[in-house]
Amino acid sequence: MNRLQERYKNTVVETLTKQFGYTTVMQCPKIEKVVINIGVGEAISNPKVLDEAVAELTQIAGQKPVITRAKKSIANFKLREGMPIGCKVTLRGERMYEFLDKLFNITLPRVRDFHGVSTTAFDGRGNYTLGVKEQIIFPEIQYDKVNKLRGMDIVIVTTANTNEEAKALLKEMGMPFAK
Repeated sequence: MNRLQERYKNTVVETLTKQFGYTTVMQCPKIEKVVINIGVGEAISNPKVLDEAVAELTQIAGQKPVITRAKKSIANFKLREGMPIGCKVTLRGERMYEFLDKLFNITLPRVRDFHGVSTTAFDGRGNYTLGVKEQIIFPEIQYDKVNKLRGMDIVIVTTANTNEEAKALLKEMGMPFAK
């Protein structure tokens, strides 16, 4: 079992049950899944760029991503419906906990001028979205082999009903929030 998963079972559940006055441990919010998404706008003119993004996301997540396609045609962007414009991967279970452990303890502290992540990026239903400007902060990515810096969105989906519950959950799990 993963270090973060153990921490959740042993300490986080107890702490949150006391804090919010839950009657059973089943009421305690948990992390359901993590979705990592890379939008590759240049894929319209240069399809090889998408392959590089897919390879990098595979290295980061440890799982093969799905290619996302355009839902609508937009003439100004020379975009047609069904064209590949990005990739995403959904992590659950063991891989999700491994990724989050790596994100909280290794990756985020490597960001230059890092003072913690924003506390306002919750959506009102207990989900947290984090934007990363460059993929080179991940330890699996080799700096020499990167030809273009790409950002990505990391969405952490929880079973929490409110932002306060979700924030308490992520804080207990070790998310480095800004003071």
